[in-house]
Amino acid sequence: MKASELLSTIDAIDSYKRYGRVKKVIGLMIESQGPESSIGDVCLIHIGTKNKRVIKAEVVGFKEENIILMPYTTVNDISPGCLVEGTSDPLEIKVGAALIGSVLDALGNPLDGSSLPRGLKSVPIEQEPPNPLSRPPISASMEMGVRLIDGLLTVGTGQRLGIFAGSGVGKSTLLGMIARNTKADLNVIALIGERGREVREFIERDLGPEGLKRSIVVVATSDTPALMRIKGAYTATAIAEYFRDKGLNVMLMMDSVTRVAMAQREVGLAIGEPPTTKGYTPSVFAILPKLLERTGTNEFGSITAIYTVLVDGDDMNEPIADTVRGILDGHYVLDRELANKGQYPAVNVLKSVSRVMNHIVPKEHVQAAEKLRDYLSTYINSEDLINIGAYKKGSSKEIDTAIQLYPAIISYLKQATDEKISMEESFHSLVSLIGTGD
Repeated sequence: MKASELLSTIDAIDSYKRYGRVKKVIGLMIESQGPESSIGDVCLIHIGTKNKRVIKAEVVGFKEENIILMPYTTVNDISPGCLVEGTSDPLEIKVGAALIGSVLDALGNPLDGSSLPRGLKSVPIEQEPPNPLSRPPISASMEMGVRLIDGLLTVGTGQRLGIFAGSGVGKSTLLGMIARNTKADLNVIALIGERGREVREFIERDLGPEGLKRSIVVVATSDTPALMRIKGAYTATAIAEYFRDKGLNVMLMMDSVTRVAMAQREVGLAIGEPPTTKGYTPSVFAILPKLLERTGTNEFGSITAIYTVLVDGDDMNEPIADTVRGILDGHYVLDRELANKGQYPAVNVLKSVSRVMNHIVPKEHVQAAEKLRDYLSTYINSEDLINIGAYKKGSSKEIDTAIQLYPAIISYLKQATDEKISMEESFHSLVSLIGTGD
C-alpha cells in the first residue's frame, strides 16, 4: 500500500467511541439514550459489575431523542443505566470454503461452540439484489435427483421456488432428498424457527453424512429472539451470495420463510408498526421481496433457491403464501390427502408449476409432461364415477386410457427417500410411460 493510501485510510478511521445508557426495557425492545447510531448498526450492551458480559443488539428504530435496540439474545440481566457502546458498523459474518460441512448459528458462529477456522472473509449479511440487467437468463436445468421434479416440474439453474404445505406433510424430508441428490456445487440450508429436536434429526436423518459434507447449515430455532430468526435468513443468503460470486452454482434451501415473516411481525409490532393484513405489519411485505430477490443468477454464478412456506390451515391464499408465490419463479404444493394415502413426495402435480421449465428442456420433454398431467387430471375428474361403478368402459377413450395408466402414473410419482434417480432416467421413464397410452 502506498504512503498516501495508508494516510487516507488512517484519516478515515473514527478514533472516538460513542456511548449511551439504557433507559428502559419493554418486551423485546430496549430504549437507550445514545449513542449516535444509524438503523442497522450493532451496539454492545455492557452488563454487570462482578460478572461482566457483553451482548449484541441492533438499532431498529428511534423514539424522539432515544434509539430503539433489539438484542440478539435474551434481555435477562439488562437494567436501567447499563452502558451501551456504539460500533457504527452493521452486522458482518465470516465466510470461506473452510465452513463447508459446518452447522452455524444465525450470527455465523459454529453451533457446537468451537472456534471459526482461519482464513475467512468478512461480509455484510444485508446486501442489495443483483441489478436486473446483470442477471443472465435461466437456460440450463438443475438436476434434483427426484423423479417427479426432474420429469414434470424441472428446475432451472438459478430458479427460485416455493414448497407450500401445512405442517407434517413432508417438507423437511423432501428438502433432505434434494440436498443429497442435487447436482449443485454446494448446499446452504437455513433452518429458521424449527423445533430444537428437529434440527439434529434433519441433519442426521434427512440430510445425512453424504449431504452434510457438501453443505453449510444455518440454524435459528424457535426459542431464539425474533431478530436472530430474521438474521438467520440473511446470514444463509449472504453465505450463498459469497459462493455464487466465486462462480459456483449454489443450492439455497430455507425452511421456512413463513417463520421469517412471523419474526419480522414480532419486531414490527414491538417498535410500534400498525398490524395490517391478518396482523402482519407493513415491514413484513417490504423485506420479503428484498430477501427473495437476492438469490438467482448473476454474472459470476447462480443461487437456485427453494423456500418452504408453512401455510396456515392448508390455506394457499393466506397473505404470506400469496405474497411469496407472486415473487418466486414457481411453486410446489404438498397435499395432505396424498400424504395420507402414503404417496411421497406428496407433491400435487396439478397444482404445482415451474415457470421456466418450457425454456430449459427439449420440446418432447414438455409434451410428455403435459400428456401425463392430462391423463392424471382426466382420471381425478372422473374418479367418483369410476369408484361407484357409474362409468362404463368404452364411453370415453380419454378416460379409458387414464384408467389404464393411473397405476403406472402413481408409481412414477412415488419415490423412496433413499432412492436417487438421474434426470435422464426420469425423462426416459416418462416418455416410456406416456408411450404406452398412445
